Amino acid sequence: MLRLLRSIYGVYAALTFVVVVLILFCPLIIIAPTLPLRRALGRVCVRSWLATSFIRFQRRGFEHLPAGACIAACNHASYIDGMILTAALPGHFSFLVQHGAADWPYIGLVLKRMGAHFVDRGSTRAAALITRELIARLQAGESLAIFPEGTFRAKAELRPFQMGTFLIAARAQVPVVPIVLHGTRKLFGEGQRLFRHSHIELECYAPVLASGSDRDAARALQSQVRAVMLQHCREEDGAIVGDDDDASGNGNGNGNGNGDSKVEGSGCSNGVEPRQQA
Repeated sequence: MLRLLRSIYGVYAALTFVVVVLILFCPLIIIAPTLPLRRALGRVCVRSWLATSFIRFQRRGFEHLPAGACIAACNHASYIDGMILTAALPGHFSFLVQHGAADWPYIGLVLKRMGAHFVDRGSTRAAALITRELIARLQAGESLAIFPEGTFRAKAELRPFQMGTFLIAARAQVPVVPIVLHGTRKLFGEGQRLFRHSHIELECYAPVLASGSDRDAARALQSQVRAVMLQHCREEDGAIVGDDDDASGNGNGNGNGNGDSKVEGSGCSNGVEPRQQA
């Protein structure tokens, strides 16, 4: 009986997703004339879907977000983390998305209209260019939202962080704000075909600023932010024993931590993330 009820809920939540997100709101996002309006519609879109799917959505500590530019760093647990973070953050945050998502039918257009930054993780030259562009955007006052793990797995653990996020933050001299996300792994984690009912909670913690702009400062920043997130994420430490850079280069992030020119990305941020490869 419980399995039947779960299946019924999963089908219902999928239907509401199609109707609310894909049919009602995505066309509005595409045709809306300004970026602030499109991002506001994106937030309302996700919150409306959560409400119609009877998913409780709670935000705590978001007064920690600074008035100026920053990087919001969030743990990564499911295919829809980007959507949830879109619903939680103010409209001046831009997301990093894998380069191939720009070519997806329909969703790719929505991501472009939402102002996502596309990162080609397979090209060193393209990664170097986007790194310089992101530093310039941060220095100009734009804020970024990134998943520093770069990918996720079914196991409930905080994976190693890639270095790109923290190198960019150190060089731009903007703070990194740790955000811990709970509940999405159950909702739509790796390998799931249907949604499962869950409660979503996001907790935002005090911003952390690098002590300098070099690689050592970025590494220290990485350790500080990860320690905060590990303390509060209620999951195991999935860090790989060994050199941080080598560990952080693994997985499906948009780049790795082995060179200053690479930058990892968030996965799909304003739509459902593609299935992760093993």
